[in-house]
Amino acid sequence: MNRQVPTQLTPATLSETIDPAARRDIIVGVLLAMFLAALDQTIVAPALPTIGSSLGNAEYLSWIITAYLLTATAVTPLYGKLADIRGRRPVIFGAIGIFVAGSIVSALAGSMLTLVIGRAIQGIGGGGLGALAMTVIGDVVAPRERGKYQGYISGMWGIASLAGPVVGGFLAHKFHWSMIFWINLPLAAFAIVVLNKPLKKLPIVRSRHRLDLPGAGLVILATTSLMLVLTWGGSRYAWTSPQILGLTAVSLVFWVLFGLRIYYCAEPILPIAVLKNPIVATASASNFFSMAVNLGLSVYIPLYLQGVRHLDPSSAGMSLVPLMGSMVCGAAFSGWMTTRLRHYKRVALIGVTTAALALFSLAAWAGSLPYLGLEAVLIVAGAGIGTSFPLVIISVQNAVDPAHLGVATGAVTFLRALGGAMGVSVLGAVFLGYGSVQNAETAKGLSDLGPQAGAAFATIFLTAGIGLVITAVFLILMEEKPLRGRREVLE
Repeated sequence: MNRQVPTQLTPATLSETIDPAARRDIIVGVLLAMFLAALDQTIVAPALPTIGSSLGNAEYLSWIITAYLLTATAVTPLYGKLADIRGRRPVIFGAIGIFVAGSIVSALAGSMLTLVIGRAIQGIGGGGLGALAMTVIGDVVAPRERGKYQGYISGMWGIASLAGPVVGGFLAHKFHWSMIFWINLPLAAFAIVVLNKPLKKLPIVRSRHRLDLPGAGLVILATTSLMLVLTWGGSRYAWTSPQILGLTAVSLVFWVLFGLRIYYCAEPILPIAVLKNPIVATASASNFFSMAVNLGLSVYIPLYLQGVRHLDPSSAGMSLVPLMGSMVCGAAFSGWMTTRLRHYKRVALIGVTTAALALFSLAAWAGSLPYLGLEAVLIVAGAGIGTSFPLVIISVQNAVDPAHLGVATGAVTFLRALGGAMGVSVLGAVFLGYGSVQNAETAKGLSDLGPQAGAAFATIFLTAGIGLVITAVFLILMEEKPLRGRREVLE
């Protein structure tokens, strides 16, 4: 069998083998696949009260989000290597297939446990869609043109952030909560149809890699046991009970084993050598906490709007748009200013500090702030949080050798996703600590959380504000190394 495959492929040589029409189809298809994963992180939140009312066991609501984030976090670093071993086309179609299977299980779920399992399966597929989309775009677009496509990727995430809460709230309110999962099927089918023929034109180039499956498994076990501590502690069991102390010890053991794994493994899921760089370490820690606040708020603000402000799911989804929209705008502004300022940390520090103050004010007046005032606070908080995201990636990529860009970026992405999962769990523990969920097991579900709701959400916003203070501290500790490749900067 004869194959016309270059012995040494680079993005430039490979991009020349793809005609413009095929390149366009490939990019449209992978962006749609990425949209599936992005949408699933925001579409579920407004439907959580309806799901809790329908399935019961509302104390596990946060698991609907964290189960997806947890499995997606664990498998994302594996997909790039798997695509090198097996080829892009079968792996990306496999990821879509797993994602669809998880969507079907979630849509048909008759219990909270089944829904959580379905979401975990979705995460296994969804975690690969973002990573593979970036890989395929890197295959077909020459490096000198790739910056233009980063804007398309950011735009796709922005659209998902804005559309997810609106679509999720509308489907849950007007139809049935299962529709937020059924909608994935036609989108996935369209992505497969668009990608099928163009991806056949990609040469199959196999590379030798080792998949760190034990490392991924240890991350899941360590985080799951910690999530159980946060879910059960103070609600089902006392914090000092044997069950909680035992789970805490189990989680600690798994984290220690994970640390040993990444230290001694030849190709670990999280390269320890990269994290030894002080800029990478402080930037990753900052991103961990900012993403924890970001995803935590995206889950619990819809609950706040429905439980305290008594909005329906559709209106709650619409009310979340200012937060998401301003976050996208804040990230865009910060990225633009970073290339023009010598002291580029200032924009993110000002933004994160302002967002923390906004959340502290929301905590102080959670039950009495006028609706327009609430939306103004959400806009300020979203814009401030968004300023930190591009700074972290730019700083990390600037701090490492160009040969290690992919590994360093992957490490930051891994810790960011892990932070999101833990943020939802921590804020969920605060929520459960006020007993609001036990009061919510009524015919009204979570539409009326009772007198403790205001205090619960005030503490949630206070906790989120503290998370942003920690974010700012790590930004201050991060060295402001001059960015490479700039001839002129402003003070």
